[in-house]
Formats: sequence, structure tokens, C-alpha cells
Amino acid sequence: MFFGLNKLIKIILPKRLFYRALIIVAAPTIILQFIITIVFFDSIWIKANKNTTRALVAQLKAIEEVYQNDKKNLDFLTDSYKNNFSFEIGINQTQLPTISGERKFSPMDRSLRRELKSIFGNNNYWFSTSKFKNAVEIKIKSNNDVIEFLVPKEMVSTSSVRLFVLWTTLPSIVLIIIALIFLKNQTRPLVKLAKAAEKFGKGDYVNDFRPSGAQEIRKAAYEFDRMAKRINRHLNQRSEMLSGISHDLRTPLTRLKLQLAMISQKDLSEKMSKDIDEMEKMLNDYLQFAKTQAQEKSDNIELVKLFKDICETLNSDSVKILYESEVYLKARPLALKRSFENVIQNGLTYGKKVFIKIQKSSNLVLISIEDDGPGIPEDQFKNVFKPFFRLDKSRSLNQSGVGLGLAIVEDVINSHGGNIQLSKSKYKGLQVKISLPF
Repeated sequence: MFFGLNKLIKIILPKRLFYRALIIVAAPTIILQFIITIVFFDSIWIKANKNTTRALVAQLKAIEEVYQNDKKNLDFLTDSYKNNFSFEIGINQTQLPTISGERKFSPMDRSLRRELKSIFGNNNYWFSTSKFKNAVEIKIKSNNDVIEFLVPKEMVSTSSVRLFVLWTTLPSIVLIIIALIFLKNQTRPLVKLAKAAEKFGKGDYVNDFRPSGAQEIRKAAYEFDRMAKRINRHLNQRSEMLSGISHDLRTPLTRLKLQLAMISQKDLSEKMSKDIDEMEKMLNDYLQFAKTQAQEKSDNIELVKLFKDICETLNSDSVKILYESEVYLKARPLALKRSFENVIQNGLTYGKKVFIKIQKSSNLVLISIEDDGPGIPEDQFKNVFKPFFRLDKSRSLNQSGVGLGLAIVEDVINSHGGNIQLSKSKYKGLQVKISLPF
């Protein structure tokens, strides 16, 4: 029971903290206002309105009796009421209207109906409180005549009700507005912290972030800022170190190439040159893997154009791109381009055709890259994302054979808030499914 109630509350409650806090503040005020209104309506308004309506109906009865006893003096009475109370009285020879003018859910109509019924009985009266803006029309059957009254609404319903409702409602509205302003100021630092964390998670720098808000929020923001700067410092140090190592290793490799070119034994030199080329590719892959969090700023890119540029770079006509419409998203262009290029290049290496499909789905863009190559065994789908893992069988997604191809791709996609999955392609090759927010 409690589990079901808890689940229902989770479904009903809004997702954002601001609206949840607003409910916590506003709900008690609204409930209290509702209770006060009900109590006032039941104990004060109904009684006051009943007394007012009863006094009016008593006057109507008195006028009706005067008319029955002495019709000649009715004109004097009519003029007196008109001059003193803005009370219109008329005599009509027609019958009462057959269509009721009463509003079913109006407390004023309900009170007036009760008093008229108790004094004049059923089917001897008719009234309408909505026909005129500031007056109530009442018709009383007296023998063969119908006495028509046009009475100010103040004589039917007391005006103090509106004042009471105004004075009780207005403070509640003011309190809710103040709560809105206060909650907005309190939740703004949390929103800034969430956006900064999201930005940092996607690989962007957040140097412009400044802690603010309440003490607890400020402390959390301060620790996040310290953590982000510490991680960025480590990443920069790693990149600089690897760049230095790469530079230092390339120099002796270049000298080895020059020395091998001078060797007369061509078979031996060719084999050693291939080994040196392989070492250079390994160095490049290591460096690329370390620089996946490099200092590249995010920018708005058009995804279809990015894939077309990759096809031009690869100079291949074997890639087919299917898309419904252009897709714009904020990402690091070079990192994303390297990742897609890696997947497409491997598809072309181990297959003849590559098929790319781009679709929109709510707030995500779905990218499918398929080839007609030999594919990858399903039991190895998870392993190929591990750094330095290499397949010994049908194919490897790394040109250098180091085992960093998909590891780099997954790291870049995850840093953009996306997801990557592998499956068997309908073309009997490998299907790489990528989802990215836009």
C-alpha cells in the first residue's frame, strides 16, 4: 500500500526542485485559505445572507398583501420604495415564466429560493439573479395578477462577503508571490551548479563558474570548482607529458628511418621500417587516447555536414548517408569528427560499404553506422571498449592494432552525454549505434 502511494507521489510531483519547493510553501497556504473560506461561508456568510434575504422576502409579502387589500394605494407604495430603496414595482396580467431563471450552484439563488418558497409556496414565484448586472428580478403571483419587482442585489446578498474574501485572499497571493521570488533566488545557485557539472561532464571548461547561494550550496559548489580545476590540471599535465614523450620518441625513430634507408639489405630494412611505422601509429593512438579531454571548446555543429566532410576526407564513395532533416547540436567538433571517422574508416577497412542513418527522437539524435564486413562476435562486444584490447579473429577496430579505437570513441561519446552500443548489422557486418543529446 505504502509502496503504491510512494510511487504515485513520485509520478505526480514535478521533476524540478523549484516547483517541488513551491508546492511545499504554497500548498499549506492554499489549504488554510480554503478551510477559512469554508468555515466563513458556512458559519457567517450563509447566516448573514439568510437574514438579508428573509428581510427582503418579508417586504415583498407586505407589498403583495397591500396590493390585495387596497390596490389604489399601490402607486404611493411603489413611488416610496423607488425613491428610498431604488426598488421597482410593476403589475402585469401575464402568467409567470415557465423557464426557471435560477442558477443551480449559486448560494444566493439557493437562499432566495428557500425564503420565497417558505412564504409564497411552490409555483407562485419566479426570479432571476443573472438577467441584470446590479439587480434581481422577482415575480410574485397574486390571484390573477403578477407583481414584478426589480430589487438591487445589495438587498439579496451582503457586500461584506466580497470584502472578506478580498482581505483573506489578497494576503495569501502576496505570500505566494514573495515565496516565488525567494525560491527563485534560492534555487538559482543549484541550477548554476547543475549546468556547470553538465558542462564539465561534456568536456568543457567552467572557469567562469562562481559559488553562490546558501552556505550548504556554496560549499558544494566550492568543492566542485576545486575538483574541476584539479582534474583539468591533471589532464593538462598528462597531455603535456605524453606530448613530450611522443616528441622525444619520434626523434630517434626518425633517425632509425634515415639509417635504415642507407642499409644495403633491402629486405631487412623494409621489415624494420614496417616495425617503426607500427611504433609511430601506436604512439599516435596513445596520444589521441590521452587527449580525448583536450582543451577543445564546444561549438554548434551540423551533423550531416560533419559526416559529409568525413567522407570527403576519406575520399570514399562507398559511404551512403540517410537522413530526414538537418541536425544541429553543441559538441567538440574535432573530437566528434575523429570518433566518427574512426568507426567509418574501420568499416571501410574490413568491409566494402558503410551505411549511415541519422534520425531525431525527442531530445536525442540517433546515429547508426553499419558495414558489410565480417563483424565482431557478440560475446566480445563489451571487451572491445576496453583500452588495449585487441581481437585476434575476424577484425579489429583499430588501424594500428593497439586496441584503442573504440575506447577513444566511447570516451568521446560519453563525454558528450551520449551512449554507444554494438549489434549485428542487417548487412551481416557490425552496427554501431550512437545516441547524442541536442
